[in-house]
Amino acid sequence: MPRQYEFGLDTFGDVTAGPDGAPLPHAQVLRNVVDEAVLADRLGLDFFGIGEHHRHEFAVSAPDVVLAAIASRTERIHLGSAVTVLSSDDPVRVFQRFSTLDAVSNGRAEVILGRGSFIESFPLFGYDLSQYQELFEEKLQLFAALLTQEPVTWAGTLRPPLTDQLVYPPVEHGRLKTWVGVGGSPESVVRAANYGLPLVLAIIGGSPARFAPLADLYRRALEQFGHDPQPIAVHSPGLIAETDAAALDTLWPHYEVIINRIGRERGWGPATRAHFEAEASEHGALYAGSPETVAQKIAAAMRSIGATRFDLKYSNGTLPHEVMSESIERYATQVVPRVRELLAEQDDAEPDAAEPDAAEPDARAGSDASATPADAPPAS
Repeated sequence: MPRQYEFGLDTFGDVTAGPDGAPLPHAQVLRNVVDEAVLADRLGLDFFGIGEHHRHEFAVSAPDVVLAAIASRTERIHLGSAVTVLSSDDPVRVFQRFSTLDAVSNGRAEVILGRGSFIESFPLFGYDLSQYQELFEEKLQLFAALLTQEPVTWAGTLRPPLTDQLVYPPVEHGRLKTWVGVGGSPESVVRAANYGLPLVLAIIGGSPARFAPLADLYRRALEQFGHDPQPIAVHSPGLIAETDAAALDTLWPHYEVIINRIGRERGWGPATRAHFEAEASEHGALYAGSPETVAQKIAAAMRSIGATRFDLKYSNGTLPHEVMSESIERYATQVVPRVRELLAEQDDAEPDAAEPDAAEPDARAGSDASATPADAPPAS
């Protein structure tokens, strides 16, 4: 029986350049993100994810609001966060916002929970960074309890307790599809398995094959915790153009800007074209190239990890809206069909392979969070 694969897009609403090269207003970027999602829906892609940030390079601080706007203009594409920074939010409110999105989208909502690779949300909402780990652990525990949609009695140390509390609105059919996004630590992978939640691996640098042991650890941990198999998704950046050279030449100046801006904050050295091209090579985590080049890389990464979903982080720094729209179209109409073909060939050659559940959301591996080529990944 053929495996089921899904293909999506992620964006953080990166503030992009207009025709004159100047940054667009945040409001226009948000409207463009909605248009990009509408295009993805029209082209038949499976998922559209929006990350949460609280800094000037990114326009989206409230993904669920933007996703609700997208829901009103789309019909079938699933809509989710990439990621929701649960550590600096309230689990009850996150559940309520996404169960509401699920209702208005007629069952198409997903949420990817993570810790975030940036820290701006902690002082913004009054959280202590010294409790970075404890905040996520405790809030994920509560969120997992809310997913049962039964009265919750819960007590922690960082939030008031709940006693026989129901949370509204309930999800209309089944339960809210919830993933945990991780940046590459074994502890984060085991945490996701402990709760029986699907896993998103944010792979934004180095060889994706490096993450195969983490995927194996996750599958073993699920079994040891007594949970059913769960899907694994991959999130990685990229750009599709007519040729490899065109993709690299188009992306490089925008990639360089965002890498160097964030790198100055984090103590990284300047970005180099050589490193950029190495990441775009066969064994790197940057999916920039012609449709055939990108399709071959995606298929290889999904095979090595055993992933059933791939989400392309299509926005990269100041890359213009028009360029991203062209890349989305090539991804949907040329790359995805080719990847399906390549994966089907392998599946046909392995008729006895166990069928994983269908996916329904770095060399710089590290913090768990939503990711750009410059920051760490969707998170746990």
